[in-house]
Amino acid sequence: MAKFIDELKRTHTCGQLRAEHVNQDVVLFGWVQSRRDHGGCIFIDLRDRDGITQVVFDPATDFPEADRCRSEWVIGVRGKVRDRGAKPDGTSLHNPRLATGAVEVVASEIEIFNKAQTPPFLIEDDIDTGEDKRLEYRYLDLRRPQLQRNLMLRSRLNHTTRSYFHENGFIEVETPFLVKYTPGGARNFLVPSRLYPGSCYALAESPQVYKQMLMVAGYDRYYQIVRCFRDEDLRIDRQPEFTQIDVEMSFIDQDDLFTMLEGLVFRLWKEGLGVDLRERYPDGKFPRLRFEESMRRFGNDKPDLRFGLEHVELTQLVVEHGGGGVPLLEPLAKKFASGEYRVELPKEIVKAIRVPAEHTLSRKDTDDLEKLCKQMGAGGLARAKVGAEGEWTQSPFAKTITSELRDAINAACDAQSGDLLLFQFGAEAKVQTVMANLRLHLGKKLGLIPDVGTDADWNFLWVVEPPLFEANDDGTWAAAHHVFTRPHDEDVDKLGTDPGLVKCYRYDLVLNGFEIAGGSIRLHQPEVQKKVFEVIGLSEEEAREKFGFFLDALTYGAPPHGGIAFGMDRVAMLACQTESIRDVIAFPKTQRANDQLTGAPTRVDPKQLAELHVKAIEPPK
Repeated sequence: MAKFIDELKRTHTCGQLRAEHVNQDVVLFGWVQSRRDHGGCIFIDLRDRDGITQVVFDPATDFPEADRCRSEWVIGVRGKVRDRGAKPDGTSLHNPRLATGAVEVVASEIEIFNKAQTPPFLIEDDIDTGEDKRLEYRYLDLRRPQLQRNLMLRSRLNHTTRSYFHENGFIEVETPFLVKYTPGGARNFLVPSRLYPGSCYALAESPQVYKQMLMVAGYDRYYQIVRCFRDEDLRIDRQPEFTQIDVEMSFIDQDDLFTMLEGLVFRLWKEGLGVDLRERYPDGKFPRLRFEESMRRFGNDKPDLRFGLEHVELTQLVVEHGGGGVPLLEPLAKKFASGEYRVELPKEIVKAIRVPAEHTLSRKDTDDLEKLCKQMGAGGLARAKVGAEGEWTQSPFAKTITSELRDAINAACDAQSGDLLLFQFGAEAKVQTVMANLRLHLGKKLGLIPDVGTDADWNFLWVVEPPLFEANDDGTWAAAHHVFTRPHDEDVDKLGTDPGLVKCYRYDLVLNGFEIAGGSIRLHQPEVQKKVFEVIGLSEEEAREKFGFFLDALTYGAPPHGGIAFGMDRVAMLACQTESIRDVIAFPKTQRANDQLTGAPTRVDPKQLAELHVKAIEPPK
């Protein structure tokens, strides 16, 4: 008898056999998905990452090994392919749920490579086992077909990315993980140095300064699929270690970069998912939305365009009507009228969402919406039901609001009889956050957002022209992105007079409410860079201390350049149409940032800490 693996090599995967393979001799390797004994005739569903093939062991042939096989045993099978045929009444025995369902393999040889304990959960999709248990046995969870399809799709996306950039003249360059800590951005993980007591490396949260120095070095077009690290609070689309497609180009403007990256996305969706985005975007371009308009209409800079329920900005109307008889709105109107607000200070705003009458919300529903808003820090949720004549009912404002302001709000919201108006007013940042989240919540509750796994509606959008600076509570300024972002040429003079009005060449690519990429055109002019530092209160000495090596590089003939970084995990999550980023990462961390499989992080032996000249401080009990 020939020996499996050494002599009998695998001829096909468990997902390859079709009707055209009938009467062929084949060798398959894989895991036992299930075993069934039908009156002495044993059926085994054999599984590998490519699919499942039914293997038949005829009762006329003695196969004690097949009789012993159990779930997840690893076996090799040799046999002949045959059509599954039909029942005596002519009913087909083909299985339409399997790609291999038209055929089966009649076994002539079998070898058991390894037995397996009974798994703690079923190795199949749509199981209800808790995620912590599945992460504890991740090597078993990764056998499930859906996760295998996810990781294989991600592999195709990586391959397509590399092919696309090489075809377009990019050079793949690896940059360091252990770097110098520089302020700004997310919190870094720190790595103590054994050779330099008291000093630490930082794990790179991005190759930002390195890719810019590669432009200074003349490499012109760079890309890298790179691991990055951020020590920040986790959520459904965030991990402490993540992967991004990092890109930088010289001698380009914003439009040049958009064209290159749109080409990548079109290629990824075509080759990875079989989706031709040109059917939706025939000119090969994604729409663009100014940051200011995105905040006004949606309350954030990553709007989900798959549904309406847009915000209506009412602040100016309220000011014009002096609060319109609503005691809660009158102080806000007076502050604006008195000129108390300035561009560098946080202000208050009023916004509304109109819920069309076709979407019926009960009193309990609206009470639940108010609870949701309070959980986000709002004082409550004001609302009004619009009557047949435009009057308001079920509203705390109904008795005092002037008819003039009420009619103006109805007109601004395009409110019709039976519509429900939902209001928020107060500090701008709070109102924007609450209303943005309220809109998304309503979109899901009212069935306006497609369920995960249904036919995807791919809505891409560039959000452009954000402010270069954001105001701190004390009236000082901070860089909204990073200090090396190039301001619009026409706004450079405002750096010394009106920093809050300076727009910049920063951009985000948004897909269905998720930011999947972000970047900027870089500031390569030392004299403008100095003005930016002055706005945020960074002295020349402090700038040298924090960024000296990089500032020096920019003085040696830095070309105009810009770049972007794609969140590869988010792209894969959306492409796979799954709800969690952990479903597209082989060995992810939990939302508590630990590894259920290995137990990391773990305590370190005191001797190891001593070698690093580090002392552990226990938290108070």
